[in-house]
Amino acid sequence: MKRVSELWLRHWPALAAGLLALAAALPLFSAPRAAATPRHIEWPHEWEGRALRPLATSEVEQRFAARFPGAIARFSDGERVLVLRRVNEPTRMLHPAADCFRGLGYRIEHTQLEHDAQQRLWRCFEAEAGGQRLRVCERIEGEDGAAFVDASAWFWAAALGRSHGPWQAVTVVEAL
Repeated sequence: MKRVSELWLRHWPALAAGLLALAAALPLFSAPRAAATPRHIEWPHEWEGRALRPLATSEVEQRFAARFPGAIARFSDGERVLVLRRVNEPTRMLHPAADCFRGLGYRIEHTQLEHDAQQRLWRCFEAEAGGQRLRVCERIEGEDGAAFVDASAWFWAAALGRSHGPWQAVTVVEAL
C-alpha cells in the first residue's frame, strides 16, 4: 500500500495536468460546427424601423475581422452605431463589449440587464471617457432561437452543442 501512495504522490501533478488538458479540449471535439458561410453576407438594411448606413472600419478592425470566424460590420441609423457580428462557430474572439470599451480607456458603470419593447433581454452599461458618455447594449442570438447576454455563457452553450449557429451578436451604442 505504501508503494501505491508513493506513486500517487509522485505522479499526481502529471495526472492532474492531463485531466485538465482533456477537459479543456473536450468541447472542441464534441461541438458540432456551424455550416461554412461566405465572408460576405447580406446584412439588414434597417434596424427597428430606421434605415442603416454602413460605416467604414479602421485598419485594426479589418485585421481583427480577417481572423474572425464569421463577418463583422458597423452601421449607423442616424442616432446609434450598431456593430453586427455573424459568428459561424464557437470562438473566444467574441467577447463582451465592455472589454473592448475598457481596452479603449472607457470607465464602465451601471451594468444591468434590460428588456426592450419586444421583451428581448439585453446586457447594457454606460461607458465614459474624455467627457464622452455612451450607452451600450448587447445580445447574441442563435439561428436555433437561443439568446444570450453573456459571451461566456454563449461560448459554452455553442461549444457543447446546446446552441446552434450561425449566431448574430448585436451591439448598440448611443450617445448620452
